[in-house]
Amino acid sequence: MFFGRTPQLPTPEQALKGRSTPEFQVPSRHTVLGNPLVGPYPDGLETADFGMGCFWGAERKFWQTEGVWTTLVGYQGGYTENPAYEEACSGLTGHTEAVRVVFDPSVVSYEQLLKIFWENHNPTQGFRQGNDVGTQYRSAIYTHSPAQAAAAEASREAYQKVLTGSGHGTITTEILPAEDRPFWPAEPYHQQYLDRNVNGYCGIGGTGVSCPIGVAKAEG
Repeated sequence: MFFGRTPQLPTPEQALKGRSTPEFQVPSRHTVLGNPLVGPYPDGLETADFGMGCFWGAERKFWQTEGVWTTLVGYQGGYTENPAYEEACSGLTGHTEAVRVVFDPSVVSYEQLLKIFWENHNPTQGFRQGNDVGTQYRSAIYTHSPAQAAAAEASREAYQKVLTGSGHGTITTEILPAEDRPFWPAEPYHQQYLDRNVNGYCGIGGTGVSCPIGVAKAEG
């Protein structure tokens, strides 16, 4: 339905209906960090959800961050319940590929996670990320509190100023509450994919401009 033309999100009526229960079981523990993938999580930890293109490379960026307790990849921001990877890639679920980051705010702040988010993909590309084209690759932040929402909005505004000054376009990142946008874990083979496939496809690439938690041209 959506192939051969500019990607566009389906309406709720067009979206695949999905299923009431998942077709697979999520692995119990993170292959790198050793902690459970699925909650409930220990008291004192917070959750952040980011979409920044292919979730394989995005997840690795976060599990390498000190203070991150666990990460898992999945589908978020769409309509289909318990979607499969092939369904999400069809463009008919409305989801984007997302990374759930569970972190200790006494070690790493949400603002620091936002800096990783902005700097490790190009948030100006709409329904694509590099050569990966489709609504499932759109940039997104799904927030879990008013404080997260305020921080995300402020960081988007600040980063837009720096991007504009560097000749880049308008940020297309959607910032929406996670409350009404369930996170559906992806299939087991997607979880910590680049730990088990060290030479696997990453897909991560930023603009070369650092986020203004330290406003400067990124080296490299």
